[in-house]
Amino acid sequence: MDVVQEYTGHVSPGGPAARRELRDLTITKVSVGPMDNNAYLLVCKDTNDAVLIDAANEPERLSELLGHDQSRPRLRTIVTTHQHGDHWQALGAIAGATGARTVAHPDDAPGLPVPPDTLVQHGDTVDVGSCRLEVIHLRGHTPGSIALLYKDPAGTPHLFTGDSLFPGGVGKTTSPENFTSLVNDVESRVFGELPDETWFYPGHGDDSTLGAERPKISEWRERGW
Repeated sequence: MDVVQEYTGHVSPGGPAARRELRDLTITKVSVGPMDNNAYLLVCKDTNDAVLIDAANEPERLSELLGHDQSRPRLRTIVTTHQHGDHWQALGAIAGATGARTVAHPDDAPGLPVPPDTLVQHGDTVDVGSCRLEVIHLRGHTPGSIALLYKDPAGTPHLFTGDSLFPGGVGKTTSPENFTSLVNDVESRVFGELPDETWFYPGHGDDSTLGAERPKISEWRERGW
């Protein structure tokens, strides 16, 4: 698979992956499947251990992303951000091929095709080699939707939001109560805790920063979606 080294946050279905180099971690983003789902491969530079966020579709392409030579990263963990089917079509195939443990929130675990090996709650952590991701539970898009936060010791925080936060608004909800729950969690647990320079990576489409989206929160509340 072709990998672009100049990271902008944009990838296209069927196109090359894009890689971002941090001090201790690499982040590689690829679009898979008919719904333009983003999958993210995080690799610890110290140990070469990896975490895949959302084995969404096209297991062959995700395998290509991992590579096939002896220097390829060791996929230790697959985290599923939520139970919707477009985010786990390749979960069984990739977990079976690599032996990686699977991780999800207990409230969404029954909706997954592979029972999670590990259940995580708000405030738990997921290791990427010697790096660490913090679990943030964002209730509303689904009961067990989670985001994953990497606090880069050398720079800005990096947040993987699944379908709970996008450039332009929170994720889709099915009732006013679920919308209020989601926007409240996003405002308090994300915008209330993290700085404007935080870069976030959604489950579909392009990335953004919290600073670019923060002024719009009141507008999101008013429109109700």
